[in-house]
Amino acid sequence: MQIIVNGLILGSVYALIALGYTMVYGIIKLINFAHGDVYMMGAFMGYYFINSLHLNFFVALILSMAGCALLGMAIEFLAYRPLRKSTKVAALITAIGVSFLLENVMIYFVGSASRQFPNAIKVTKYAFAGVTITNVQLMILVTAVILMVLLQLIVKKTKMGKAMRAVSVEADAARLMGINVDRTISFTFALGSALAGAAGVLIGLYYGSIDPLMGMAPGLKAFVAAVLGGIGIIPGAALGGVVIGLLETVAQSLPGKLSWVAGYKDAVVYAVLIIILLIRPAGILGKNVKEKV
Repeated sequence: MQIIVNGLILGSVYALIALGYTMVYGIIKLINFAHGDVYMMGAFMGYYFINSLHLNFFVALILSMAGCALLGMAIEFLAYRPLRKSTKVAALITAIGVSFLLENVMIYFVGSASRQFPNAIKVTKYAFAGVTITNVQLMILVTAVILMVLLQLIVKKTKMGKAMRAVSVEADAARLMGINVDRTISFTFALGSALAGAAGVLIGLYYGSIDPLMGMAPGLKAFVAAVLGGIGIIPGAALGGVVIGLLETVAQSLPGKLSWVAGYKDAVVYAVLIIILLIRPAGILGKNVKEKV
């Protein structure tokens, strides 16, 4: 039970990052490899708001989400929008370039060494039925679930959410129906980046340490989670994040002669990706769609 609880908490953070991947792919069919570094930027924004401005944790969380939303819109406007009519390879290379740019800009300004994230919330432990959980872990899980529910409500119940769904089906037809496609895509980037920023602040609080390269591994794992659940499908990204979190936690917790697996927990995640692509390329919730050519 302890392993499951820890896996759910880690998986909820992966799910928040994976949602950004899956939304952007669903709208413009682009794998935004800079998304993991937006998560890193969110962690540093939270660090600055709490450590330097001495703001309340939840205020810092909201401001970090807003800052990452603006960053996501800027990346889309400056890097991806000019290449929208270009090849997929050009956009993909640009995404990798933006990722390296964000990492190196942060290394230049703050250095490459890890920084201790402020203890913004006093840790209290609770024990129940042999499971130990802290108030910070509970808060991370509850916050992640609330944000995922709010995202689903935005996509399903709002006018902009309807526009996002229309653009994801056929952008040209949506434009003919009066939808501002550029604004819709920009909003999608803002929404996904805000969730990544929230994940960065939450994971900074959870592990207590941040650094400019912290977005690489979680970003790739979140991408795996999005593919696992069915990329382009929002509930699939959430499910994939939870599954990846559970797999990683189980790999770290194997007893006895299997304890060596803990050193290869990342390899376990990528092995799962390969297996899923071989067995079910569309992901757990994805559907195989026939394309007329």
